Formats: sequence, C-alpha cells, structure tokens
Amino acid sequence: MKLSEFKFDLPIGLVALYPAENRDESRLMVVHKDTGEIEHRTFKDVVEYFDEGDVLVNNNTKVFPARLYGNKEKTGAKIEVFLLRELNQEMHLWDVLVDPARKIRVGNKLYFGEGDLVAEVIDNTTSRGRTIRFLYDGTDEEFYKTIDSLGETPLPKYIKRETEPEDRERFQTIYAKHKGAVAAPTAGLHFTRQLMKRLEIKGVDTTSITLHIGLGTFRPVDVEDLTKHKMDSENFRVDEQTVSMVNNALDNKKRVCAVGTTSMRALESSVSASGRLKPKEGWTDKFIFPPYDFKICNAMITNFHMPESTLLMMAAAFGGYELIMKAYDTAIKEKYRFLTYGDAMLII
Repeated sequence: MKLSEFKFDLPIGLVALYPAENRDESRLMVVHKDTGEIEHRTFKDVVEYFDEGDVLVNNNTKVFPARLYGNKEKTGAKIEVFLLRELNQEMHLWDVLVDPARKIRVGNKLYFGEGDLVAEVIDNTTSRGRTIRFLYDGTDEEFYKTIDSLGETPLPKYIKRETEPEDRERFQTIYAKHKGAVAAPTAGLHFTRQLMKRLEIKGVDTTSITLHIGLGTFRPVDVEDLTKHKMDSENFRVDEQTVSMVNNALDNKKRVCAVGTTSMRALESSVSASGRLKPKEGWTDKFIFPPYDFKICNAMITNFHMPESTLLMMAAAFGGYELIMKAYDTAIKEKYRFLTYGDAMLII
C-alpha cells in the first residue's frame, strides 16, 4: 500500500485539547469486521462486548515528565530539552532532543531550575539530538525526584495549549507502573477503576505488557512506498503470566483484545513458531500495515489517529482498509474527537 492511501482531511477543531471530564465517558465507536456495522456508544459500554474468559492486554508503561526547560551557561538562552531515554544510569547519560538545536554544541553546560540540575552536552547524535550527562552527586532516587519536580508532562505538540497540572494525572493510565515512556498509551486512558472492576466481575481477565513509547510514535512517514519505512525501536517486555493467560484464551477460542497499538506491537513481536504467544524482552521496530496476518488478537481498542500515521495503518491492517477509512469518514461527520485526548474505537 501507498502512503497517500492514508490521507484524509482532519478538521483542526476535532483535535482534542482536553480529555473527557470522566475517562470512561468519552465516545466509543464500535466497528464490526464481519458485518461492516458501525455503532456509536460511550466507552464504559465496552464491557458489553466481552465475556467470561476473554482477555484484555494493556500497556502498563508509565510516562515520565520528559520536557525540561533550562538555560545555557553564559548567554542564559532558554533551551527546551526533551528526555528520550536513559543510556547509562550510573553516569546519568541521556539521549535528548534540544530546541533551538543550532545553539547547543558539545561542551555547553545547561542549567535547570535554580541550578538544581546541571547537564553537559557530550555528543551530537542527529540535527536535534544530543547526548547529555547530568552532573549530579545525590542518590538515583534524589536524581529522579529532581527530574520529576522540574520536568513537564510531555503533551504532544499538536495539543496547542500550555501544559496544566491536571495533565500529570490525565496523561497517564490508571494502571501505569513501569517508568520509561515519553508518550501515553492513549487507548488505555479511557479506563477507570470502576470499569476495570465491572470487567473483573464479568469474568474478563486483564493482563499487561510493557512497551516504552518513544517519540517515533509521532514521526511522520516520508516515503510513498510503505515497505521502505523504518520504525524507531522501542523497548518492550511480555512476561510469563501474560503469555499463559493469552494462550489459554486462544486455546479456548476466547476474545483477546489489544488495548492500543503499542500492546498490539508487543504481542505481534512475541509470536512463537506455532502461532502462540511466547515470553520476550528486548527491542521491536515492527511496522504493521495492510495486508498483515495478525496471530494473537481478534479485537483491538484504539483512538482516532493522524492522517498518514503508522497508528492509522495498523488500525487499517486490523479492521480492513476500506472499513476503517469509512469509519474515519463517519467519525469526522459525527464529530468524534481525535488523537491523544480524543475518543476511542473498538474493532471486533
């Protein structure tokens, strides 16, 4: 398939700037693969589509406050530093993006807060990328606490407003556990404790994978031939408990639902030769676009995505290209809210 086949006009007014007042009261579009039927529901109705023995697999990665604002030594110029990933915990080495990049050279020192934190630029990695070392003498725990207090919730740039204190809670799933993501697994943002309890009472099992989402999730595809696109690698883990729960559901012909594209990527990156799930830990750069033969899941929850994005391509691979593009047309007509803080789609 070609990139241009995933183009559509997204009215700017449909990009959600804020989440729904209550997480599980966002809208839910239900897309039925076998009949092509499209239903309009509320997210908390998702319980009705699952039965005892079905399994929902979510991503329990935790977003850290990755956006720091600092000043360059001598000039005092304001610099944005976006923490991508920690390279070496002992030395406090990080991969970062800097803005404006032209001002930041190897050897520069950057100051954050009232000098609470100082970093030195030690390498150029890409046009905007740098490797920096934080000069910090305290314990690891104190270091992360400092980052936590100085850092800002890394809302995507397309949410064109200032970050607010509430974002710290709302840009995080209620089951977030393992810190390491710079973006939230958005399909999971709709779940509340009450909703999880209702699923549990119905006998629906919930389990987790961990995939730490990097900025590559927002990177535009810039090649028309999709086979030439290279995904950024992301670190993930699928453990024994999830494997046994999922394989048991598959053996009993139950529904296995990926909560979000990141859960789906992790699961599809951990398939055994016999077409079952196996434990795995490492990096995945798996790019899923139509046509694709899904091995594990027969249901998927996802938000509404950007035109020409790899996330839309995965949804189209799962639901069928024509049906998903029709669903997106419907979503625009019905004024569904798009992207991170927007509404959800269940494909079954």
